[in-house]
Amino acid sequence: MTGSFALLKQRRFLPLFATQFLNAFNDNFYKMAMVILVTFTIYKDPETEAWFNALAGGLFILPFFLFSALAGQLADSRDKTWIIRLIKTAEIGIMIVGGAGIWLHNVPLMLLALFSMGMHSTFFGPIKYAILPQHLQDDEVLSGTGWVEAGTYIAILGGTIAGGLIAPHHAIVGIVAVAVVGRLTASLVPPAPPEAEARDLVIDHNVFRSSWQIVSSTMHIPRLFLAIVSISFFWAIGAILAAQFPPLVKNALAADNTVATLFTAIFSVGVAIGSIVVNRLLKGRVSARYSPGSVIVMGLFVLDLWWSVKGWPHRDGTLMNWREFLSLTAGDRVILDLLGIAIAGGMFVVPLYAFLTTTVAKSQTARTVAANNIVNSGFMVAATLVLSLLIGLGLTIDDTLLMVAAMCLLSAWLAWKLHKACD
Repeated sequence: MTGSFALLKQRRFLPLFATQFLNAFNDNFYKMAMVILVTFTIYKDPETEAWFNALAGGLFILPFFLFSALAGQLADSRDKTWIIRLIKTAEIGIMIVGGAGIWLHNVPLMLLALFSMGMHSTFFGPIKYAILPQHLQDDEVLSGTGWVEAGTYIAILGGTIAGGLIAPHHAIVGIVAVAVVGRLTASLVPPAPPEAEARDLVIDHNVFRSSWQIVSSTMHIPRLFLAIVSISFFWAIGAILAAQFPPLVKNALAADNTVATLFTAIFSVGVAIGSIVVNRLLKGRVSARYSPGSVIVMGLFVLDLWWSVKGWPHRDGTLMNWREFLSLTAGDRVILDLLGIAIAGGMFVVPLYAFLTTTVAKSQTARTVAANNIVNSGFMVAATLVLSLLIGLGLTIDDTLLMVAAMCLLSAWLAWKLHKACD
């Protein structure tokens, strides 16, 4: 077994880690640069801006529904490293198209690039987890998964900040440059040929039939069903919190966009910390032992956040910036709650991802992750639709946190059943 930090020095892991980090960074760099340009320069009408953001979110997630099954089949039946290099080469072209859209203020071009980046991430997603059991020893997979998850969240934060701070026309150079560097790091990833059992896999190009088959063939296995549904509940909770951050900050906490950015930063760093901590606790052993307790702790922090928001003292007409927010004792408590939610969330979900990739044959890992991605996407969409419906029926923004706390209890029950079944 290689130590957790020493793994980052290994050729069998570092190039993959760097490639997936740059992938997540560029996704969010481009999305934020596009949103800033459209919101503050191209469109001036709040309704049109809301429509654009809804359309953009839908276009990015749609490929996960449609093409995850195909991505999983390809990743299991082809050399994963060859596919990574093909994907990263395509990213350079996609970012050139996106950059042209930004330069020309052409919304359709920008949305085309966004959809293509969704496709790009759909095909990369199964590989970044499924390749780990091939390149790492059994007792290193959890550590590798933790680093991938931690790196993804830090990259999301970095890309979001870069896209928000750098002027859109200057960001054009940045998004293309990051894509080029990502292609260079991909060239250093060691080969990952398909397992013998999957080399003759016949790929079903009917995306609807293959999606149904890959999900049904995975979800009928009890341990995989429990792991995937547990992960999906986590992402549903994440989708609700992400959707609630801006209105929660502005309307419930009377704070401005700098506080919303601070929340995003705290959440990203917290998940990264939790990802590393749980690996330390488990000492490389893939186990759901800490997942039930972690998500219960997460729910308790959510409840405390709800209590803090309900009794929030600052409700006049001005919006606080991050300095004013942190000067309040109540502000420190909210930050502590967010950090606790994120750390516990990272500790909950990372062992479950490692479980997905180690509990099945190596010839099936990518298809298992693909099935997980399809179900995750469905849960996220369903959660946001239910949230919109409940808010339309009069549920307050802060009271939606109670719904999240209840979902944490259900996630804990599922994770406990998985722990009892497999540990």
